[in-house]
Amino acid sequence: MLAFALKRLGLTLLVLVSVSIITFSLVRLAGDPAIALAGPEATSEEVEAVRAAYGFDRPLPAQYATWLGDVLKGDLGFSNILQRPVLEVVMERLPVTAKLAGLSVLFALIVAIPLGVVAAAKRNTIVDRLALSIAVVGQALPNFFFALVLILVLGVGLRWLPISGDKTFLHYIMPAIALGYFATPAIMRLTRAGMIEVLDSDYIRTARAMGLPRSRVVMKHALRNALIPVVSLTAVQLGFMLSGSIIVESVFSMNGIGRLGWQSIQRTDLEVMQALVLIISVIYLALNYMADLLNGLLDPRLRVQ
Repeated sequence: MLAFALKRLGLTLLVLVSVSIITFSLVRLAGDPAIALAGPEATSEEVEAVRAAYGFDRPLPAQYATWLGDVLKGDLGFSNILQRPVLEVVMERLPVTAKLAGLSVLFALIVAIPLGVVAAAKRNTIVDRLALSIAVVGQALPNFFFALVLILVLGVGLRWLPISGDKTFLHYIMPAIALGYFATPAIMRLTRAGMIEVLDSDYIRTARAMGLPRSRVVMKHALRNALIPVVSLTAVQLGFMLSGSIIVESVFSMNGIGRLGWQSIQRTDLEVMQALVLIISVIYLALNYMADLLNGLLDPRLRVQ
């Protein structure tokens, strides 16, 4: 297991280096950062002064080495728009998005896995068709539209939940449902497909022939193997929710990194944009690495690959 973990860690670090290069390059490819910092009305002399002050006149490899060194020391730059260190701004907003993403994934798993298991156990029945219909609706329904429906029904009509903000747990319920429902169909269909494949395998037929209860065969013997691909998909979905929460956070006026990213784009805050891309990428890679380790624990055959 240790060799497997070290191999995956090496691959993750290689990808991380590639991500850092791409992140550094994106800001430069988007335009001249000196002009963006100086402002559209700045004179050429002012632009050159900004370029010299921030080191943009140096060769790109030297700029990258300096930037990477600062990042490794925890210095993600300074936002001239907000007049605050970038790391401070991001860490202030990150807990909101992390809570939202975690609750969204939890909602998706609670709904999707039981639906997938029941659909596989009752394949080609009305139960299976109903579960697939729920998946199709969830995949086709835009999360911003579903969020507005939730606001109208649960917030305005029934007045059960607050419709904006992020101060209490109740503020997270509707956003988590809106964001989690979008991830539910993929997890449900993968669970269903995995369960169908496992239930048709020889060792499951042997377990049934031995007279084991159907519930034990399904939950203990089949579900564990069927969930192996679901683990990887869940990590991907969680990373997607961290980066894709911008719409839901905007609809519910939540001060997370999704909304911060949108505000940074509007204000052309290059330092914050660059930091968000890097941080989300690191989190995404870390989630995939943990998913690989968990898959290795669930299925020892993966450790020899």
